Amino acid sequence: MSTPSSSTPVTSTKASEETKSALATSAGKITVADGVVSKIAGLSAREISGVHAMGVGSARAFGAIKQRIPGSSGPSVSQGVSVEVGETQAAIDVDVVIEYGVSVADLGRSIQRNVKQAVERMTGWRSLR
Repeated sequence: MSTPSSSTPVTSTKASEETKSALATSAGKITVADGVVSKIAGLSAREISGVHAMGVGSARAFGAIKQRIPGSSGPSVSQGVSVEVGETQAAIDVDVVIEYGVSVADLGRSIQRNVKQAVERMTGWRSLR
């Protein structure tokens, strides 16, 4: 059994001066695409115990149908994740369905912490909060 989905604003990250210089060198400039950050956030949110599913009802229904098609990969790992990426920062929103009986506040904090750490570790960006 699960509770209705709730949108959890996860984090907003911004690159430090050290990261900016690592992403833009004389050899070229490295950019991180929205899809990359979205997948990092989706995978790290799903790692948290208490997350039943991700995405709003229509996205979950489409993912369930897609999963039944032979040869299909099933729901996207970035389902339920909305990302806005700038040159050195990102704003991430996650829609989750939690398992019945789980504390929404505690789960939200755990998701925020895990997503923030994963994005910082894999992109080099540092969090604003």
